[in-house]
Amino acid sequence: MIELFVSAFVTFFVVIDPPGCAPIFAGLTSGAGAAQRRMMAVRAIFVAALILFVFALFGEALLKALGISLESFRIAGGVMLFLIALEMVFEKRTERREDRAEKIRQTPEVEDISVFPMALPMIAGPGSIASVMLLMSQNEGPGRSVIVLAAMASVLLLTLVSLLAAGPIMRVLGAKIEAVISRLLGVLLAALATQFVIDGIRISLVAGAKAAGH
Repeated sequence: MIELFVSAFVTFFVVIDPPGCAPIFAGLTSGAGAAQRRMMAVRAIFVAALILFVFALFGEALLKALGISLESFRIAGGVMLFLIALEMVFEKRTERREDRAEKIRQTPEVEDISVFPMALPMIAGPGSIASVMLLMSQNEGPGRSVIVLAAMASVLLLTLVSLLAAGPIMRVLGAKIEAVISRLLGVLLAALATQFVIDGIRISLVAGAKAAGH
């Protein structure tokens, strides 16, 4: 059970990337007061958590309604996470986030960025949605599902702390250290994504062999 929690925690931490969200949030809320920043941080995490929990609980039923097998989703999700990992290694993900943040920052008034772009797509983006659905489908049963959800909640809590302490974190880390951390996390995510694809292909082949045997 501890191994499952650690594995799920690492997956969510790498995909959601709490340290990477901090500088974006700090830049987008530079003109806001302390109370307004806290309110936007809490709202962003609440909305992102709601989205992720809905997909965690009802994502599999949605796939079945669309006629998509879990193995197909594992492979597709793994490929998508691998592409995100490549972007992290080559810093494309950070550049895209900063471009999106710059467009919003150009507005003269202080805009509420809690729902967009912080909650969606920066926190509850395609990668984190795919991750929670993959992990929930791989770990059926109340006990294992609760562990996956607990790992996700822990990362969301860390993300909230990261957003609330965005200013001090940026002063401590600096741009260069943040870039190194992002690349290391990208390599780790690439390995996890590859494992998702391997599992999906293996299960599909086993199921196909059993069907052919009958």
